[in-house]
Order: sequence, then structure tokens, then C-alpha cells
Amino acid sequence: MLPTQPPADEVPSSDAPSRGVSPTVAPSPASAQPTAASRIRHLPWYVALVAILGGSGLFLSGFALGAQRASTPGTPASAQEAFQPFWDTFNSIENDYALDPVSRQTLVEGAIKGMINALGDPFSQYLSPNDFQNTLESLAGTFSGIGAIIPATSTSDNSACTTLSPTCTLVVSSVIQGAPADRAGVLPGDRIVSIGGVSLVGSVDDAVARIRGPKGTTVVLGIDRGTSSTPISISIVRDIVVQKEVETRSLASGTVGYIRLVGFSDSSARDFAAAVKADVAAGQTRLVVDLRGNGGGYITAAQAVASQFLSDGVIFYEQGADGVETATNATAGGAAIDPRIKVVVLMDGNTASASEIVAGALQARGRAQLIGSQSYGKGTIQAFQQLSDNSGGFRLTIAKWLTPDKVWINHVGLTPDIPVTVPADTPAGSDPVLDRALQVLAGAPSASLPSTPGFALAHAA
Repeated sequence: MLPTQPPADEVPSSDAPSRGVSPTVAPSPASAQPTAASRIRHLPWYVALVAILGGSGLFLSGFALGAQRASTPGTPASAQEAFQPFWDTFNSIENDYALDPVSRQTLVEGAIKGMINALGDPFSQYLSPNDFQNTLESLAGTFSGIGAIIPATSTSDNSACTTLSPTCTLVVSSVIQGAPADRAGVLPGDRIVSIGGVSLVGSVDDAVARIRGPKGTTVVLGIDRGTSSTPISISIVRDIVVQKEVETRSLASGTVGYIRLVGFSDSSARDFAAAVKADVAAGQTRLVVDLRGNGGGYITAAQAVASQFLSDGVIFYEQGADGVETATNATAGGAAIDPRIKVVVLMDGNTASASEIVAGALQARGRAQLIGSQSYGKGTIQAFQQLSDNSGGFRLTIAKWLTPDKVWINHVGLTPDIPVTVPADTPAGSDPVLDRALQVLAGAPSASLPSTPGFALAHAA
């Protein structure tokens, strides 16, 4: 990504609590190469991320904040004619609008929002001051909400979708243990069809914003569980939720290490590295990396995760507005770079962005087999800028990313090496994709690796 760290998932709610957050950004590793995006117009205020910013997260926005751009050149003489209609409209509203007065800040924010919307890019978006502040809060890894991962999913084939309708709904893929959704009885597989009695239609971001909210407030969800013709109503009291991004288990009688990654942040990259190191230290030479439902996050985290399995070489290319392609390479020191360690990656239609960078790199470099269904197909990188005068900020697509063999997967996705179809009526608790992964690893030759004493990480059996 860019020289500073960026992160994962949902656009925050406009009514979430406002807490002070330091805008300080952790620097990227010294070994990180300058990227094409980092050279775009010399933007010191830009920080980039790769994430599905709608419908796939845990009501969490992830990014890092850069310094505000200093120069405000105004309308250059060469653009006076092009901007004249804008100024004519602005001046007419300020001087002649006869109904309730509208503040200049509201007009400016509307103009910015209109410019961003004119791009027709679902991943570029204006953020109100509250939304921008709430996004900052999410950097700490905590947020106020219900604690459920809810990708937008088609009712016909469970594929990812982007606009809510009767055939595209929010589906609970998992809940955080002990979080409000868990305590209220929300289950994986529940389809959210209404919020506060209002059916879900249109923007995924807007729906997520309505589900999030201040601690202690209540949201009422209409849930279609497929057990009756009438949705059930579940009231949930929002609370502060801490997201756990790395989950580990030992499978197949302790012979296979399983690591599920649900986001790409600085902490998740560190926890992931520790989990891989622990598995290898325990002598496990078969690893499952589960990226299903992972909508992305920091590019630096994606680089760190892929580097656990690749000792060197290209992880992805970044192509900025100038068309220049710049490689981001693996960093040394990965715990599972030994080719005797067999790796499979699980993915689905909501595996996106940073997840696709990792999966695409391991597939293209021959380091892992991909198992599951076609991934989401988001091949772009976004950056955030905070605006002056408490005007919020925006995220903007500033680059494409390409796989190591220079394939742009946007709107296409990654094709699994071993496709597995999961029927809509799959019983709760069963996992055909993981079952297939274990079959594949069972057929892989065993290897004996030297042990690494002095390091241990507890696994849930």
C-alpha cells in the first residue's frame, strides 16, 4: 500500500459515539517499497487500503489517517470556464434561495459528495464528519455495534451482491462470542430483512450504519431464519465490541493447523504470524488458511501475511493513475516458507481485496491451492483524506493492484484450484469446503521439520 498503515471493512454509523482518537499513524516497515500510489501527486495525506467497504465487515471501518493537504489553490485561470456553472449555482443558492437557509458547509459537503458520486465507483465515497470520526475510532479494534459479520449475499446462490433488495440481503456469517448479537440469539445463516421495521433496500453502507449505534441503544432486526413464513424480530442492545481477527484450531488429530483470518490490520498480521510460527514449532506441516468472508484491510498486513509463506519475490503489483507498475515484494523471516509445509487457502464470494492479494500471490507463486468458490473480485486500492473545517473526509480509488503474473481480477475474482459448491440447504455445523481441504491435505506427503523450542501458542481443539 502506501507508506502508512491502512485497514478493513464497514462504513461506520453516523450515530455511533464520538471518542477522541489520536491521528498518529504507525509507519510501515522499512523494507516496504515505494508504491505507484505513494507518488501520485505527492500526496502525504493519503493512506490506502483494500477492503470491501460495504456489507462484508463487522461494522468496522479500517484505515489510517494521514496529514491534511496544505495547499488550496482555488480555481486556476485555465479552468475558470469549466467551473463557472458551479460558481453560478453556488452563488445563486447563497444569494437567492428563498426557503430555509442552508449553511455554506452543508453546500460544500454536498458538492464534494456529488463529485465523488459522479465517479460511479462504489468504493469511492464521501464521509460525513461523524462517519469520519467513527472510522478513526475503529482503528483501535473496538467499535459500538452488535458484533456480527454480515456480508451482502444473493438469495438465489449465496454469491456476493452489492445493492440490497428482496434478492440481495445481509446474511450473518458469524457472530462474536459474548457480543450483543450472540447474547440476543442471532445465528450464523440468519438473513436480516429489516431494521426497525423498515425493509432493507439500496445501500449496504446505509444499512450497516443503521445497525451500528451508541452503546446502550437498541436496534430491532427482522430475521428470516427459513423456519416460518414470517420473519422473527430480535431486539439487540448495542455494546462496545472487540473484534477477534485471528482464530486457530488443531484439526485431524493435531496434524493440521487451521488459522482463520477475518481482517487485515496491524494486530491481525502479528497474531497471524504468531499462529503460523506456533503451528510450525509444533511440527505441523499441513496448514489451512481460511479467508472466507474476509473483506480486506491494510495492504501492509496483506504483505506480512503472504510473507509467512513466501521468502522473496513479488506479492502484487500496484498501478497508479500514471500507469506505472510497482512491485511489492515479500519480506524475509516467514515461519512457513519451507516448501515441505503444505498450504491450502479457503475462499468464497466474500473473500476480497487484501484477502485476494494474499490468495492470488500464493496461487500464482505455486505456494498454495485455493479451495472453495470464486472470490469477490476487487482489484482496486482506496485512500482516505480528512477535509478541513470539520467537513469530514472521503475515500478515493487511487490505484489498481495486479497479481504476481500481472492479472487484474477486478469484477472477476480468483478462480479456485479446487471448486467446492456449498448448497443453500447445507446443515448448520457442516463445512464442505473445510472437509475438502482436509481431504486434499491428507493426500499431501508428510514432512519432518526441525522443532523451534521456546515458542508456544495455545490452540482451541
